[in-house]
Amino acid sequence: MLLKKGSAVTVAVATALALGAQAGSARVAAQGNSLANATLFVDPYSDARRQADAWNQSRPADAQLLEKIASQPTADWFTGGSGDIEAAVRSRVEQITAAGALPVFVATNMPGDCRKSSRVGTRAQLAYRRWISAVARGIGGNAAVVILEPNALARLVCLSPREQNVRLRLLRDAVNLLAARPNVTVYLDGGHSAWRPAREMATMLWRAGVRRARGFSLNVGNYGYTTHEIRYGKAISGRLARMSRTLRGKRFIIDTSRNGLGPLPYAQQKKPVDAWCNQSGRALGPRPTGRTGQPLVDAFLWIKHPGDSDGPCNGAGRRHWWPEYALGLAQRAAY
Repeated sequence: MLLKKGSAVTVAVATALALGAQAGSARVAAQGNSLANATLFVDPYSDARRQADAWNQSRPADAQLLEKIASQPTADWFTGGSGDIEAAVRSRVEQITAAGALPVFVATNMPGDCRKSSRVGTRAQLAYRRWISAVARGIGGNAAVVILEPNALARLVCLSPREQNVRLRLLRDAVNLLAARPNVTVYLDGGHSAWRPAREMATMLWRAGVRRARGFSLNVGNYGYTTHEIRYGKAISGRLARMSRTLRGKRFIIDTSRNGLGPLPYAQQKKPVDAWCNQSGRALGPRPTGRTGQPLVDAFLWIKHPGDSDGPCNGAGRRHWWPEYALGLAQRAAY
């Protein structure tokens, strides 16, 4: 049954979002870099850890290489397939904070896609708002970093004008709601340096409510050189500052999980999927740290889990964890 305008659920969601907008606007300017001195969580049950332990006797040299991944912190991903999202987030927050670490979460469940027939109706919009509200409730008053909706803005131009407005509104609502939490740091995703021009991405981020976020994330799941992403992020931050004084000094984080050798050279990309899906010959990038030496870069993080397959392409099946790919990333790392 469709929820009617003015229903109890609709009013509750609207009220929560309005309060989030007010609180988020008031506190974001004073928010510091929570990642600078944070202890990040190393999952003792990650796929990389399990694989390294499994190979310890039969393939000890490979197990040692996988320690490069297993010993490092990675982000937790929450999607529409995460079940009871509030309970899942709360459970993970409790586990990570009990270990004395800072949760770093990816929230990705944006409705709509690039098909011409795609239309996000009222039901889907309300479902997303309920979902992101549940994420926020799961975090509660705890400290956490949330990377919001990877690729949602970079893919905006493929949508119809109506669907673009719907997505931007949902992103603004999500930023407001999460930023209203007193200890939550929000980074709205900004794609990567080889996708959209900095001027275009800055405009998208502005329209999606980045003013109330700490900043934006770059290179999530991609392979861009760290230096390229830093230059791109600085260009975006500079353009945001020229748009409004309230947008000055926007910081960003960079996913360095697979960018040690940069992207596969264009000449070696034989088909479109090669540009993003399980690129061959890649390497781990800089280890996660909140001490980047760059004034605008809050952290280098491993947001994409090294060794997680992007999908059934370039030698991978439908499996989630691809140990041989992980091994290759570790073998080619500069450390």
